Amino acid sequence: MIAKTPGESRTIMTDMVLPSETNPLNNLFGGELLARMDRAASIAARRHSRRITVTASVNHVAFNQAVPVGSVVTVDARVSRAFRTSMEVYIDVWIEDRFTGAKTKANDAIYTFVAVDDSGKPTEVPAISPESELEQERFEGALRRKQLSLVLAGKMKPNDATELRALFTAES
Repeated sequence: MIAKTPGESRTIMTDMVLPSETNPLNNLFGGELLARMDRAASIAARRHSRRITVTASVNHVAFNQAVPVGSVVTVDARVSRAFRTSMEVYIDVWIEDRFTGAKTKANDAIYTFVAVDDSGKPTEVPAISPESELEQERFEGALRRKQLSLVLAGKMKPNDATELRALFTAES
């Protein structure tokens, strides 16, 4: 399989926050934002794998900034790393001020998707070849995040988590 770049999976979804999607403070419901991120990430994973993809986990979500009613919200998702059958998808959420047009990064998330065949069995996906410094940083971090997840789930022994050990041991 030929490796692909994160840009090949990039998915951008832009929409406006409507009153029916907000809480009593007139900010976008967190669950609504999660759904938007899941849809964009799913498309990015499918673009990368060219397979049916299913959400395996939501590894990280940061609600750093409220998203007020009337805001234009852009969800930008791309595959940051591919493993054998799974893909980590990094999502950036931007809001556009309705009065000035200024764009601000409001939130981010990391989802994991698995590619499956028509019978639902996991299937292999192409590798990722990062191009930019940010893509390389996210690519490298993905292995640490995966190993941490496996250790916490009891599926990997801490001593086998080489990327995590490297964070805490000094080299001579």
